[in-house]
Amino acid sequence: METSATSSSSTPAPPAASMRLQLAINVDNLDAAIDFYSKMFDTAPLKVKPGYANFAIANPPLKFILFEGAGADGSINHLGVEVETADQVVAAEERLREAGLETTGVDETICCFAEKAETWLNAPDGNRWEWYVKKADVDQMDFAMIGDSASSDTAPNAGPDVALSCSESVCC
Repeated sequence: METSATSSSSTPAPPAASMRLQLAINVDNLDAAIDFYSKMFDTAPLKVKPGYANFAIANPPLKFILFEGAGADGSINHLGVEVETADQVVAAEERLREAGLETTGVDETICCFAEKAETWLNAPDGNRWEWYVKKADVDQMDFAMIGDSASSDTAPNAGPDVALSCSESVCC
């Protein structure tokens, strides 16, 4: 049976060639996980920090993140879609909202050693999704809004079920 999905949205989705899937998992032993996944994907991590490793895998195109001690070993921390521009984040957030999905809105943040423009949403199965563009590398793991000197547990535009907390390692 052939099915097709149509969207009533007037905002086009960002081109597929400019995106890659992100998978962030929790691990108990970062060094052992880095060793295993480096061999499995034949790729060394792009960034390694205390309790954190970030792989940019070319084939298959995947951003793969490891968080040490942030949850049950091997469990999904969160999923994401990395795009190339902030305009693509804004377009995606508009499309998601028009489709009736609750998001955090687009925020400029620092989290997980990166400055980003991002929006978050929760799937019905409880998985958290981040749609974002990385703008720069930074030396800070903890979540902060750009221009806000204090860390925040909830994004200012978030609904009741869309929360951000780097203590739970939900950003990358």
